[in-house]
Amino acid sequence: MEKEKELLRRKLDVASKRVPADVVIKGGKIVDVFNLQIKEADIAIVDGMIVGIGTFEGEKMIDATGKYIAPSFIDGHVHIESSMVTPKEFAKVLLPHGVTTVITDPHEIANVSGTEGISFMLQDSEGLDLDVFVMLPSCVPATSFENSGAVLNNEHLESFYSHPRVLGLAEVMDLPSVENNEEQMLNKLVSASIHRNHIDGHCAGFDENDINIYRTAGIQTDHESVQKAEVEMRISRGMHVLIREGTSTRNLAELIQMVTPYNARRFLFCTDDKHIDDLVMEGSIDFNIRKAIQLGMDPLQAIQLGTLNAAECYSLSTKGAVAPGYQADLVFLSDLETVQIWKVMKAGQIIVENGSYLGQINAPGKTETNPSLENLLDTVSVGTINKEDLKIYIGDNNRANIIGIIPNQIVTKKLVEEVTTEDGYFIPDSGRDLVKLAVIERHRQTGNIGLGIVKGFGLETGAIASTVAHDSHNIVVAGTNDQDMLKAIEAIKEMKGGLVVIKNEEVIGKIGLEICGLMSSKGHEVVLEEVKNIYQALYQISNDPNIGHFFITLSFLSLPVIPQLKLTDKGLFDVTQFKHIPIQI
Repeated sequence: MEKEKELLRRKLDVASKRVPADVVIKGGKIVDVFNLQIKEADIAIVDGMIVGIGTFEGEKMIDATGKYIAPSFIDGHVHIESSMVTPKEFAKVLLPHGVTTVITDPHEIANVSGTEGISFMLQDSEGLDLDVFVMLPSCVPATSFENSGAVLNNEHLESFYSHPRVLGLAEVMDLPSVENNEEQMLNKLVSASIHRNHIDGHCAGFDENDINIYRTAGIQTDHESVQKAEVEMRISRGMHVLIREGTSTRNLAELIQMVTPYNARRFLFCTDDKHIDDLVMEGSIDFNIRKAIQLGMDPLQAIQLGTLNAAECYSLSTKGAVAPGYQADLVFLSDLETVQIWKVMKAGQIIVENGSYLGQINAPGKTETNPSLENLLDTVSVGTINKEDLKIYIGDNNRANIIGIIPNQIVTKKLVEEVTTEDGYFIPDSGRDLVKLAVIERHRQTGNIGLGIVKGFGLETGAIASTVAHDSHNIVVAGTNDQDMLKAIEAIKEMKGGLVVIKNEEVIGKIGLEICGLMSSKGHEVVLEEVKNIYQALYQISNDPNIGHFFITLSFLSLPVIPQLKLTDKGLFDVTQFKHIPIQI
């Protein structure tokens, strides 16, 4: 109590101009995200907090003449694991892009390693210049129609609510469990409401009544809108809509048209899933803001979506604005229209200058509170698989249910087409862009192998495989022939997880992701080079100019909560019917 009183007394002394501030920023043009105006004034900072806007003197002066000073950016929903690097490395990438706060859902690693995975993500993100807030995974596994490495019930999550960076319950994606009052789901929803009162949604393909159900359950957000009509439905029922611009799913151009001066405060930005190469080259929320401006949004409005709106959505009451009582987390912009970043400040300290992070972050590893990574480094457990295991029997009809790829989307089509067969078994046909898909359970050696056919993937020869396969992260492999698919599976087992490209039964590209088959323990620069190399390998098996979509598309083909047709380790899954269906017609 006395310490807090003394800190407050000091701040009030500076605000009252009785004593100088720790830091004063002079000459800058402040972005007022409340009034959407620009004002020229000094910014006084004490103990990392803003205590005054006006005219001040300080122990240290920062000349920001001609620069715009905005609140630093906030990503409202991101899966750090999708970057393929650890939280520590993720921070090194995001901070130069002006992002100092993220709200993350570690359900990727939780699906593999349960509470140990969540604990690792919390520990590895401790003490960073990037504030990493966590929403607890609500659906592990995502549905009962697949096998993951863990099952998390409410009793497994409860203890995490005492952690100061845990904000609530992450994206609820199991509509039937909510709709039907399933006991475990009710426990999670009620517990989240009691502890933190923040619950995220995942409303892909929902109709109006589905939204009614989710709002009644206390679910407040959705990041799965892909059409304007979906946005209107969610906003009118009191939801916050997160406009997503990630690697695979890019919805900003379509949805930004729905933002008006009347409803703008209900929108915020997120990336959801974004690979390391796109984060480095494009950026994170700075990219969303920049693109919104290019599409005609007022720059101040775009910055508001990427700062204040996100902070208020998640009750981060001291973030998201340049005003007294807010943290001095700031981004200095040389140009407002292009969001050109000059410096980044965290808690009153300059941490980024001219695109370079000035801080020091140690690699992940053993600490007193995170005793070992060992349990996270050997998570691929698969027995011997042979050619017989990959055969798809179609029969005499030659007609099959087929997963149809939609470019740059994670939703798919349910197609019915004739396929090429031999003795009743499916034969991949690269001329018609029909390839074989397999999802192999890799957590418990169940022996489950789900088989399917995909159209529109773009493979001309060879095979690719990955342990990044949302959300249960089993091995997923697509190929034009069984021999290359089998080689890909063996390569994944040898690496203990990762991505691999096969041609003529040879490994021509790979990225090792030894932490739960999702993240590398290497630095982001090394991973970035490996990504570039694997792209070169992909060009050897396809002429598709959009080569970057291959592994991203592959990773979402096993997610049974995104319409219309997906594949789990238990077989072909019709999301609209919420049940498994046969391949054969």
